[in-house]
Amino acid sequence: MPSSHRVAALPSTSPFALPDRLSAKADPSLIAADEDHLADIATSLETQIADLESRLAAERRAPGGSGTEALERDQRIHAMTARLRTLRRYGLDLCLGRIVTEAGEATYIGRIGVTDGAGGSLLVDWRSPAAEPFFAATHAHPMGLASRRRFRWANGRIVDYWDEAFVLEQAGDALAASPALDDQSAFIASLGASRSPQMRDVLGTIAADQDAIVRAPSAGALVVDGGPGTGKTVVALHRAAYLTYTDPRLDGRGGGVLVLGPHQHYVSYTADVLPSLGEDDVRTVTLRDLLPEGTTAEPEPDPEVARLKGSAEMVAAIESAVRFYEDPPTERVEVETPWGDAWVRADDWATAFDAARGTPHNEARELIWDELVEAVADQLEEAEPELLRRVLQSDRALSDVLGGAWPLLQPSDVVGDLWSVPAYLRMAAPWLGRDEVAALQRKRPHRWTVADLPLLDAARDRLGDPEIEKVTRRRRAMIAQQRADMDGIVSDLIEHDDSDLQVMSMLRGGDLRDALVDTSRLPERERDALAGPFAHVVLDEAQELTDAEWQMVLRRCPSGSLTIVGDRAQARHGFTESWLERLERVGVRNARISSLGVNYRTPAEVMDYAEPVIRAALPDANVPTSIRRTGRGVREGSTAELTSILDGWLAEHEGIACVIGAGDLETTERVRSLTPTLAKGLEFDLVVLVEPAALGDGIEGAVDRYVSMTRATQELVVLTA
Repeated sequence: MPSSHRVAALPSTSPFALPDRLSAKADPSLIAADEDHLADIATSLETQIADLESRLAAERRAPGGSGTEALERDQRIHAMTARLRTLRRYGLDLCLGRIVTEAGEATYIGRIGVTDGAGGSLLVDWRSPAAEPFFAATHAHPMGLASRRRFRWANGRIVDYWDEAFVLEQAGDALAASPALDDQSAFIASLGASRSPQMRDVLGTIAADQDAIVRAPSAGALVVDGGPGTGKTVVALHRAAYLTYTDPRLDGRGGGVLVLGPHQHYVSYTADVLPSLGEDDVRTVTLRDLLPEGTTAEPEPDPEVARLKGSAEMVAAIESAVRFYEDPPTERVEVETPWGDAWVRADDWATAFDAARGTPHNEARELIWDELVEAVADQLEEAEPELLRRVLQSDRALSDVLGGAWPLLQPSDVVGDLWSVPAYLRMAAPWLGRDEVAALQRKRPHRWTVADLPLLDAARDRLGDPEIEKVTRRRRAMIAQQRADMDGIVSDLIEHDDSDLQVMSMLRGGDLRDALVDTSRLPERERDALAGPFAHVVLDEAQELTDAEWQMVLRRCPSGSLTIVGDRAQARHGFTESWLERLERVGVRNARISSLGVNYRTPAEVMDYAEPVIRAALPDANVPTSIRRTGRGVREGSTAELTSILDGWLAEHEGIACVIGAGDLETTERVRSLTPTLAKGLEFDLVVLVEPAALGDGIEGAVDRYVSMTRATQELVVLTA
């Protein structure tokens, strides 16, 4: 994949740089039309880059403005910057190839759309309907194509290309005899290319079964089920880019798209994929990243404690834990005001607390104050509501009673108290047995584990922002001051208005008076960008989620528009239900399933070795069929050979190796040392699995061995003592 820091050069000569062994493909009769078209693209790109640079500089020099004007300016700058970054990064290698219809019409497909000076199309964006046949056409369903040509780029030049003819009589005799005619072998060879530290660019080789999933409608939940090497992650990321482009509800203003990966290695590995597809605004994070506590959370050491915390029932217990702090007072409180004394009675408290139900706990306090102001105002004549509110909120006795009955709460305190106060936990989760309550208690309740994160997330959602009351009070005070200042100005204008119609008196109108308040400088609540809601969520390695973690996901996607990617056979803790049964249980309704059964990554020799490992534990595992062989069987050897095997392979091969099961091995630029869990979702040219039996027994051990073995794209070595 091209580096994100490379500024692509637009070649002044032919964009083709075919090696000598492909000299037959350099025949002008085969590439002259492409050279002409790519020259037009190069001219257009140079013009667009210069134009964007000029417009961007002018936009940045222009006054920033305020409010909506400033927001729109920022959006324009962001859009131009993203477009310019993509054009500078790729240059001509924006072009993936071309398709020719049975009528002889050629269309060139690109990462983004490019037009000429007259508005004519030079490149069609890969996500547009017109580009679909480039990915989806097959010999069984040619979709009106006579032929398809795919380019292979390196350093901004075409180093190879290959053609597929769907209807030879329409494609022409020249193509039928072309040395570029190659329906499958070039594609399969590309799958075996050496890996790099980041996921390879595969947009030009998306297969028809994968493309159908990428372009599936966004409504509802779509499960992408497939075994190792079927391209689930590729499909997930391309689908995120496709939906963002095609569905206006999924852009940043409509909530946007969030991609959730299993671990930080996955995020780093896939970091370049979405920008390479023209999307810079899709966030890719892990579940840990959704909460600040996730950065330091440790694995839960006790499996039974992890099981208890991972249930949906425990997430629901947060509601009871918070409701404990929402008990209306039964006492009367006397308050003194400039308009006379009044009482806040038990009925007033009950009415105020009822009005606040359904609003996040901390944010609901403002609603309670609204009700208390109204209750007191009913007892007084001529009380000004905003001034009365300030009087009541400064009353120490009234504030103390409210603080005791509906206190400001922190999520960490609510969850921490569950693990340190047994009576509180029994109240919130009455179904727990005595031994279970005892197991959940710990000496350091705020030393968070990964299993705590869904509960902290539920508490954050239920409580809301504890600072919102302060922000709201500052806003009210600033608005009141602006109105007071404006009233003085308006009074002066009216006093000196000598017009016949006395137009200045219109400024007394309430609506116009409110419109004169400048809201652009008022304090705002800091929004957590990862709290959602998102219009669509892509969830990779979804088979690993606990019921509690599913609640974290669904909380951020109320629309239910989900892409759920996973493999039941790779679930470390077992996955005995069907996808539909599992999703129904966690709250995902009417999901549909698309299966991928072709293994594009793992050689058949490796899959033949790995299949019995998972079948022994999961007879119904969805083991995909590999479409390529390397001619190299799985090597077995002694752990004493690890160093010599790595040294020999590194000297003879390019690419990346991964050692799984040797925890003390130093990681280098070309050698990774990972656990099976951290290797999940990744791929390597060479995988060395050390002491597979040490990974454990049962389903967890079988899955870890299966996952480890199927990371290999070229060769697998298994070492035992």
